[in-house]
Amino acid sequence: MSDRLWFAGGVNASARQSAPAALRNRDVIADVLAGELPAAGLVLEIASGSGEHVVHFARRFPTLEWQPSDPDPVARSSVMAHSAESGLTNVRAPLDLNGSSRAWSVARADALICINMTHISPWAATVGLFTNGAKLLSKGAPLILYGPYIRADQPTAPGNLAFDTDLRARNRAWGLRRLEDVTELAESNGFIRAAVHEMPANNLVVVFRIK
Repeated sequence: MSDRLWFAGGVNASARQSAPAALRNRDVIADVLAGELPAAGLVLEIASGSGEHVVHFARRFPTLEWQPSDPDPVARSSVMAHSAESGLTNVRAPLDLNGSSRAWSVARADALICINMTHISPWAATVGLFTNGAKLLSKGAPLILYGPYIRADQPTAPGNLAFDTDLRARNRAWGLRRLEDVTELAESNGFIRAAVHEMPANNLVVVFRIK
């Protein structure tokens, strides 16, 4: 079974893919990013998917350089197509990068963002996100996650529980992650949890920063 849950349907007239969720949430995510990203520098996006997020953010934050990445060649083609159509000059060519790899082909970054990956990938991808992120980011730099999470101190929304069940039926290695587990992993790699932003549709933006 394909793991491209971000596809809206088939390929359209070009290589561009469209994800309705990205169109719905990109503005509210960008509003949070405005208070969390540095004013300038390089932002690495892990699991860029269709590329609609990174192009929207690059337009919203033109003083930042954006580096998309995805291990899926169809995703990378879509990123390139969306970027070319936009005419933006601050979006780099997407990298073939797997979150769970021991080493990434990036030397440094000023911020790292990852949208809707942790629950649609094995736990090893989240481990790689923090172990590699700790090597790339300097003190105070953010690693920003977006998506649904399970929290021990709050009831999980019925829709998120159903989504979790569906994900695990698709792939036993997938599923919503406990925010406490992610935080423990982050702290073991030198991060602190700096902020949790409540988002529409029972999602969160979680910001970790290097100590």
